[in-house]
Amino acid sequence: MTTKINAHGVLLMLMFFPLSGLSADNNGYNFGKKLSEPDIRKIDTTVMSNGQGLPAGSGSYIVGKELYLKKCAACHGVKLEGVAGAGNALIGGRNSLSSNKPKKTVESYWPKAPILFDYLKRAMPFDAPGSLTNSEVYAISAYILGESNVIDAKTVLDAKSLTDINMPNKDGFFVWPRPGAEKQENTVKK
Repeated sequence: MTTKINAHGVLLMLMFFPLSGLSADNNGYNFGKKLSEPDIRKIDTTVMSNGQGLPAGSGSYIVGKELYLKKCAACHGVKLEGVAGAGNALIGGRNSLSSNKPKKTVESYWPKAPILFDYLKRAMPFDAPGSLTNSEVYAISAYILGESNVIDAKTVLDAKSLTDINMPNKDGFFVWPRPGAEKQENTVKK
């Protein structure tokens, strides 16, 4: 049995064969950019849900509002309501998680306030993750939590005050027991 290769097949092979070597030298996924040491240091932090690892700094609702409008509102809306195709709502939805239309927001879903700091510090703003100072993150956190009526707008957040916040969904999570795993303490403060 003979196989006949037409001229188009040969032409395609000759066109794309040289390109096959380009990806062979790349040991990554050819996606994004390689992080430099300074880039890594910006996000190299570990903040636990109990507040362990929260850095020094502080921020107020008023400063947070100004920062939010400059750095967050384009994606999350002026009133933290979310922008379709850009960013989720950050407030609202309290007690909706067991409904037919759950709304997962900082206010309704997140069980511990230090998680907000950790997420903002590492991932926001979307176009410049890791660019916020610790005090800016505390301030934006104060604004989000103030707008969701979790804290009073006069509260100044720092490592201690952020850790002391009781989130509306604080009892909404539990450690799922896994066969063969060591006994784990429940991370939800009762």
